[in-house]
Amino acid sequence: MTPVTGADGGAAHIGIRVDRDRCAGSGVCALFEPRYFDQSEEDGLALPRVREAAPEALPVLRAAASRCPAGAITLVVPDTRGSAAGDRAD
Repeated sequence: MTPVTGADGGAAHIGIRVDRDRCAGSGVCALFEPRYFDQSEEDGLALPRVREAAPEALPVLRAAASRCPAGAITLVVPDTRGSAAGDRAD
């Protein structure tokens, strides 16, 4: 896999977003990737543990997003020109 780089040539981080209005609270993301996702004790909906992750995490983040039954996880993957593109598994 080609490393994701930012406009300045450095490693670009992957943004992690959870649409809590769309989340069904299944907990699949937290079960498979507890490093990056948790569930709220109040309502059971998904919470990202971090807002950004290193480029090396992209494969596991994509797997978590693809497992989300509600399609509530969006990854913000910078393209090679430095702008961001949403990456959702639905």
